[in-house]
Amino acid sequence: MAANESGAVVVTGASTGIGRATALLLDAQGYRVFAGVRKEADARELTKDGSDRLAPVTLDVTQADQIEAARQRVAEVVADEGVVGLVNNAGIGTGGPVEFMPLEDLRDALEVNLIGQVAVTQAFLPLIRRAEGTIVFIASIGGRVASPFMSPYNTSKFGIEALGESLRHELRPWGIDVVVIEPGSIDTEIWGKGRDTIRERLGEMPDDARRLYGKQITRFAEVLNETASRGIPADKVAEVVHKAIASEKPKHRYLVGTDAKVGARLKGTLPDRTFSKLAARQMKMPTDVPPE
Repeated sequence: MAANESGAVVVTGASTGIGRATALLLDAQGYRVFAGVRKEADARELTKDGSDRLAPVTLDVTQADQIEAARQRVAEVVADEGVVGLVNNAGIGTGGPVEFMPLEDLRDALEVNLIGQVAVTQAFLPLIRRAEGTIVFIASIGGRVASPFMSPYNTSKFGIEALGESLRHELRPWGIDVVVIEPGSIDTEIWGKGRDTIRERLGEMPDDARRLYGKQITRFAEVLNETASRGIPADKVAEVVHKAIASEKPKHRYLVGTDAKVGARLKGTLPDRTFSKLAARQMKMPTDVPPE
């Protein structure tokens, strides 16, 4: 199996948060990092903060032409050495009540968080095979435990769990490891974006939707704020990514953060109905039904 303490690594979604922390940490560890970004300003910031080994590449995981251009650029540099690590991190968060959710919101989340990961993996797999590298998917504890009003995000992360497991079986003959990392609350911009998105959705909803779900959504936005205040640094996830790529026998899954570990253990041991009651109590969701 893989055990690569140096070589070329591709990281998607490297503009902020976990992706940026991962790109910079792997760069500091001596890897040649190709950091996928969508904006030139983010590329400049990474170049400023990284070494000469770190090379930003324009990479929107929903755009086939950008994926192919990134693949060609990386292939030209690494040649026969291949790529020792692919970190599929790019993702977005969106949400709202399923009953009133615009289907386009669900499609967007799946396109970025799931289908985009497949497209990038397909493109870089020949280079991964050359180096007997490791493929890393950044999932979430939200890929095991779903929350109200976050169904597009949770659906995509549950999908990542299945994708990683299927791919692991398929690539085993080549000694390619497939790792799924499941962070809990991480101090990144996604929480603020998620809170803002929920508030925007609430304002855009028809009157009936606000009447039915307004109180619950307002409370959930407060829960997101509380969760964000407990987030651990993104560097903690980056360290686990490095461990997985450098390890001869990485774990299939890594939980990152106490809340992720506790949530996974409870989800795996408690009866479903008991776990649901516990989760609802923790989120302090209102249960009163509005009048007809």
